[in-house]
This record gives sequence, C-alpha cells and structure tokens, in this order.
Amino acid sequence: MSLFNTLAIFCLDLGSVYIKSKEAPAKEVLKDLVEMCRGVQHPIRGLFLRSYLAQVSRDKLPDIGSEYERDAETVMDAVEFVLQNFTEMNKLWVRMQHQGPGRVREKREKERNELRDLVGKNLHVLSQIEGVDLEMYKENVLPRVLEQVVNCKDELAQYYLMDCIIQVFPDEYHLQTLETLLGACPQLQPTVDIKTVLSRLMDRLSNYAVSSADVLPEFLQVEAFAKLSNAIGKVIDAQVDMPIVGAISLYVSLLTFTLRVHPDRLDYVDQVLGACVKKLSSAPKLEDSRATKQVVALLSAPLDKYNDIVTALTLSNYPRVMDHLDDGTNKVMAMVIIQSIMKNSTCISTAEKVEVLFELIKGLIKDLDGAAQDELDEEDFKEEQNSVARLIHMLYNDDSEEMLKIICTVRKHIMTGGPKRLPFTVPPLVFSALRLVRQLQNQDGDVAGEEEPATPKKIFQLLNQTIETLLSVPSPEMALRLYLQCAEAANDCDLEPVAYEFFTQAFMLYEEEIADSKAQVTAIHLIIGTLQRISVFGVENRDTLTHKATGYSARLLKKPDQCRAVYACSHLFWVDDQDGIKDGERVLLCLKRALRIANAAQQMANVARGSSGPVVLFVEILNKYLYFFEKGNTQITASAIQSLIELITSEMQSESTTLDPAANAFFASTKRYIEFQKKKGGAMGEKYDPINV
Repeated sequence: MSLFNTLAIFCLDLGSVYIKSKEAPAKEVLKDLVEMCRGVQHPIRGLFLRSYLAQVSRDKLPDIGSEYERDAETVMDAVEFVLQNFTEMNKLWVRMQHQGPGRVREKREKERNELRDLVGKNLHVLSQIEGVDLEMYKENVLPRVLEQVVNCKDELAQYYLMDCIIQVFPDEYHLQTLETLLGACPQLQPTVDIKTVLSRLMDRLSNYAVSSADVLPEFLQVEAFAKLSNAIGKVIDAQVDMPIVGAISLYVSLLTFTLRVHPDRLDYVDQVLGACVKKLSSAPKLEDSRATKQVVALLSAPLDKYNDIVTALTLSNYPRVMDHLDDGTNKVMAMVIIQSIMKNSTCISTAEKVEVLFELIKGLIKDLDGAAQDELDEEDFKEEQNSVARLIHMLYNDDSEEMLKIICTVRKHIMTGGPKRLPFTVPPLVFSALRLVRQLQNQDGDVAGEEEPATPKKIFQLLNQTIETLLSVPSPEMALRLYLQCAEAANDCDLEPVAYEFFTQAFMLYEEEIADSKAQVTAIHLIIGTLQRISVFGVENRDTLTHKATGYSARLLKKPDQCRAVYACSHLFWVDDQDGIKDGERVLLCLKRALRIANAAQQMANVARGSSGPVVLFVEILNKYLYFFEKGNTQITASAIQSLIELITSEMQSESTTLDPAANAFFASTKRYIEFQKKKGGAMGEKYDPINV
C-alpha cells in the first residue's frame, strides 16, 4: 500500500474521532473527508478508500434522531455526502475497465464484478437514512442516482445499479416514482439485461400489491399497468438487437404482474397478449426453443390463474399468439388447455366458445403432413386423441337449440381429421348427440305453439351422415356399433322408420364390409342383442329383420359360432316386456336348428378325433330350453328336456368324446339346478317333476 493511501486511511480515522468529539459540525468534517479522497485516483485503491469512508461515517451521518444532528444541519447534508461518495466510487469502478492491456479484459471484468458491492453499499446506506422520505427520494435521491446510472454508459454498472435500486428502496417508493424509474430503462445500453431488471421490479410490485388489499387503489391511481406496458414497449423498440426470447420474457413478466395485481381486468391481459402478437408478427417464424417455452408460459399463465378455459376463450389475442407456435408446440399447448378443462371440470356451453376452443386445439384435430404424421409416436397419438374424445363430453348446454349448434360446430372441426383420428372423435360426438336426443324426448310437449327446430329426426339425420364417414376410414365395426346405438335411441323416441333405417345400414355393413370371422361373430351378437330390446317395430319390419339375423347366424364360418348365434336368435321371438312378442313355435324352431348344428359339429369333431367343444354346445342349448320352459313357453316340454339330458349323457360317455372338465362341471351344475327346482316345490316344482336327472 502506498504511503499516501496509508496517510489517507489515518486521516479518515482521525476525522471519525473528530466527528465523535462534536467540536465541529459533522457535515463539515464529512465534506472535507470526501474531498480528501479525491487525491487517490487509482481505481481499486480509490474504491477501497471510499468504501472505508462509507463504513466509518455510516453511524455519524446527521440523520433525524442522530446525536450528530444540529439545528443548522439537515438530512440533505447526509444525503449529499452519500451521493457524492457514490458518484465518485461509480466513476472509479467504471474506469477499471480501461486499466491494463486489452488481452486481460475478461480478468478485469471478473474483478469489477467482485467489487460491485463496494459501490452498491452507498445505495443501501441511502435507503437506511431515516430522513429520506418519499418526497426527498422522488425529488433528489432517485433522479441523482439515475443520472449517474444513465451517464456512466457501462453495461455492468447499469445492470447492477438498476437492480440495486429496485432491491434496496421500499416498494411504496417504487410505485410512486414508477414513471421516473421506467423512464431510465430505454436510455440504458442495448446490451444491458433489462428484461431481468424489469422482471424483478414487476415481481416486487406484484408481491407488494397482494400483501394488502389497501394498496391496490394506489396501483390504479398511479396507472402502474399502463406505465409498465409503455416502458416495456419503449425498451423493446430501443433495443433493436434484443433477441425475441428477451421480448417475450418481458411480456410474460408483465402478464404475471397483471394477473396478480389486476386479475379482474381481462382487457389488460388481452392487451399484453396483443403486444406479444405484434412483436411475433414482426419476426420470422418462431424457431428459438427458449422463445417457444416463453410463449407457452405466456399462454399457460391465464389458465393457471383463472382455472377456467372459458375466461381464456374471451381473450381475442389468445388464439393469435398460438398461431405463432410450431406444430409440435401447438399440440403441447393444446394438451395443456384440455388438461385444464379436465382438471377443473369446465363445461363449455356455447357454440361460439366451442368454435374458439377448437381453433386453439386444431393441432390435435387436423391431420398433419404425411411425413409429420409418420414421425408421431403411436402411444402419444392415442393419448392425444383420447383427450380430444374426453373433451367432447365437456361440451354441454341444457338448451337444445344451443346444444345442437355445439354438436354441429364440433362435427365441422372433427371432419377435418384424417382416417386415424375419426375413430377416436366420431363416437363421443355421436353419444353427445344421442344425449341431446334423449333430452328432447323427455321434453316432448314442453314447447307449445312453436315448432322446435332441434328435433330428434334432424339429429338422427346428422348422425347418419356422421357415422357414414367411418366407412372411408375404414372402421366398419365401429360404424356398426354406432348405427345400433342410434337405432336403440330411435326406438326410445318411437321413430320406427328411423330405427329401421339404422338397422338396414347395420346389416349392409355386415354384408359388405365385415369379412373377418371373429368380427362377424361379435357383430351378429350385437345385432341380435339390440334387436331384442327394440319394441317400436311393427310385425312386418320385425319379421324382416329377425329373418335376416337368423339367416346371417346360420351362415357364420364355424359351426360352434353358428350354433350359439342361432340359439341367441330364439330370444327375438320371446321378449318378456313386450306382450306381442311371444312366439313359442319359432323359439322351438331356433333351438332345434341350433341342436342340428351342434350335432353336425359333434360328428365333425369325432371324425377329427379332437374337440370336445361341441358337447358344451348341447349343455348351452339345454340351458336355453330350461329358460323358455320356466317362462311358460308351451312348445318346450319336459319330455324334450329329458331327451336332451339323455343325449348329453350319452355323448359324454362316448369313447370318441375327449374328456372336458369344464363341460362336465357345466352339465353337473345344470342338473343340480333342476334338482333344486324339484325340491323347492310349488308350481315350478311340479313343472320340473317329470324330469329325471
């Protein structure tokens, strides 16, 4: 250390003792000491010397309540001393960058960064002076500090000192001097990380706002949002080289501030989104992954705040921001939106909102280019489409008119999906429409004197056209199931021609599109089961459909499948809850036909020396005999049941029949049931009495 530095430190200590003696006014001694430090112009030595001055003088400032305060002295003297010391220290700190050769610049910047707290301590001292009230801060302190920050034109100094101002002074002061503080931001060097500075300022202010409801009127009074929005716009315009990610980060911070301080002002939220759209529109296609993440954060903020996608749907600029995302990120954001709806059980209740919503999630609905589609993981694709399917069930309105509009809107959008998407999206739309059909069915007669535009016939016509699109996929099994669901709904609405038309479509699909034998078996059993529940058909239509069903059953590829389908058809001629459908003779014909098929299957099995499966068919038919016997079908007699039991016993004891434990157990269980009915007595016991097991 130089002799002059040693002498200077000694003088500072001496000055400190002299102030304590109170033989001279503190302000005079401090003034002399700060002037004396000008003699040390070496940047690092000067910094440490002035830092020592700030340290030894901190408790000797003529502040309010201080023992060194005199009548002739004011708080302004203390402020002036600290500001002067701060100004000189900042000049020394900035000058450090010019010391030494250019090749050690990186090392110098590291040293400067390590020494920054020496300068910042002055601002901390200023914030601790009791006499620095809001008025003094506004009129003297902040303008002087900002003047020094702007004029130094040094990137490191400007960033650090702006951050220092924000951190050390009270939130209330920032709010009341917002215009002054923000006015300095566009004047900073283009390389200054101003987005971080402004983000921290907005974060502090928003925390201040939510700390107490009493301060919220102040934010409105000073028009904090307008000033912040205007300042951010000026900063972005001034820093023409600012990366797009930096600009979007500023809008994310502004939106976060807005949602915390003014959650009820959707116009503010939309204004922020609009400003972001303007910035994105002036830039090339968004390819920066960091910028993309910021856009996702921007779009996610309203969803997280309001927990209600309906609120976001009212923001006109929301979909415009999404349009700037690439296909992959657009789909990610669409999934975020759907998950928000699912999580909060949000019901979208108007066609207008549904239109906006489906525009937002169009990345999940419309087919991508072939190459992009091929790259999509199959599991991810299924998850996305299942999410869309669940979403369709969240679209509902009690008003039938509006609900029909919603269905038409959804249909318009999902029809743009390709062959892979339609099997996921058409079924939920169909069931949503069927829910409306049943709603209208329950409201019959409620509307008098007016023709209800939303009628079941109109909806069924729409459904017919919608299900037809699955044939181009192709997905005939799904289409057949949906046709049968519609036929059952038409039955509930007492619309015989409509129900018949849907059955006709189902049979055509079965004949022309379903070729796989297993799919045929499933389809014919679905047709039989649905037809059994239909009560709206007249004799002629029902006979036509049952004749077709029994005909298709008998023509299945495998004998066991034929047998089971034919005996299932027996239920079409005997329906308990429909008095007109009790044709015992045709029931018996079906069961006899099933027996003939089972017998043929048994003979084939014997020839092949293999299967014991056909024996199970006999037991299954026996159980059908017992069912109709108990239901009062006079064509099913005890003697016929007895003959069938003897046939099964004979087949099971035959040497050519392979032992089948399952068939044996089934037959034994059936015989125990007959015994139970006999022992129970009563009318049913008498019926079973002639049967010997």
